[in-house]
Amino acid sequence: MTWGFVTCGPNEALVISGCCYAKPLLVPGGRAFIWPAVQQIQRISLNTMTLIVDSPTVYTSQGVPISVTGIAQVKIQGQNEEMLLAACEQFLGKPESEIQHIALVTLEGHQRAIMGSMTVEEIYKDRKKFSKQVFEVASSDLVNMGITVVSYTLKDIRDEEGYLKSLGMARTAEVKRDARIGEAEARADATIKEAIAEEQRMASVLLNDTEIAKARRDFELKKAAYDVEVQTKNAEAEMAYELQAAKTKQRIKEEQMQIQVVERTQQINVQEQEIARRERELEATIRRPAEAEKFRLEKIAEANHKKVLLEAEAEAEAVRLRGEAEAYAIEAKAQAEAEQMAKKAEAWKEYKEAAMIDMFLDVLPKVAAEVAAPLSQAKKITMVSTGSGDVGAAKLTGEVLDIVTRMPMLVKSMTGVDIAKSVRAA
Repeated sequence: MTWGFVTCGPNEALVISGCCYAKPLLVPGGRAFIWPAVQQIQRISLNTMTLIVDSPTVYTSQGVPISVTGIAQVKIQGQNEEMLLAACEQFLGKPESEIQHIALVTLEGHQRAIMGSMTVEEIYKDRKKFSKQVFEVASSDLVNMGITVVSYTLKDIRDEEGYLKSLGMARTAEVKRDARIGEAEARADATIKEAIAEEQRMASVLLNDTEIAKARRDFELKKAAYDVEVQTKNAEAEMAYELQAAKTKQRIKEEQMQIQVVERTQQINVQEQEIARRERELEATIRRPAEAEKFRLEKIAEANHKKVLLEAEAEAEAVRLRGEAEAYAIEAKAQAEAEQMAKKAEAWKEYKEAAMIDMFLDVLPKVAAEVAAPLSQAKKITMVSTGSGDVGAAKLTGEVLDIVTRMPMLVKSMTGVDIAKSVRAA
């Protein structure tokens, strides 16, 4: 590149750095003199960038998820030297798509934050306020990067849960209700105005009739001096006319009152029908289910009560039967033992000596086992012998037999029965 002037369009800025400049020289939409060997030139775009800021499924302050799409116009500020220098520090040498991405992410974050601080109704009804808040917050953040938010507009609000549709339906119902009320009020006003007009008309008619009557009365008075009979007839006719007029007026008023009564009756009927409908709705949705649930719970409680009573009766009957069975068994056992003891006593009376011998013979092996038991538990036995008599196992066996043979003498001394003699006699 040779030295000379370099120009740029109004949608870009020259950034010249190098010799002769303590900080980069910024030339937005103009020209500058360049020394190629000692100075470097770069360009940064000042084009306006359109960003579609989409924030899907963001929970508002009420916890309702909605999706919002906004459109923002941003650009690098070329008229403010400090902002342009900040933009050069941040984005110089980067493609425009990367700058758009950074601005888009920043805007989307602020848009989500503002959505989370507002209700659905505030966002939906006051879009200008929402756009203003996003614009101001994003502008204060992007200005540090040298980017100016030219404009921000809320494009679309979506709701996957049907919340916005419910709001519309509620508003539509309110408008229809107001329309019905306005129509009824208009009909009432029309009826009142018609009644007032009719009253004024009747007043005019009566006033006119009164004036006519007065004129006729004056005429008749002047004529009365000449023809009394004519005056009398005319007076009767006049009275008849006034009576008829009064009847007509009364009938008209009665008809008007009847119309008002009918209208009021219709309104009362409509209100009564609405009250009846609401009572039926309440009966169907709340009272009937509540009564059914109450009946079900009462039946369940009654069944549980009967179940508890039957179980208690069954348990009591079982306890009674077990008690009777145990008492009967104890009684039978006691009776059997008593009979056995009685028979054994009678047997002992008849066979006293033989019974005792039988008992002795039954007990004798047990006595021998008890006498030999301590010897069987001994681990070591030391015996001293003088050389005469048995020694060793024979000596032990002899000792045991000697103890056993003394048993008949013990029985004889205690009972008087000579067991040895009885055994030999047998």
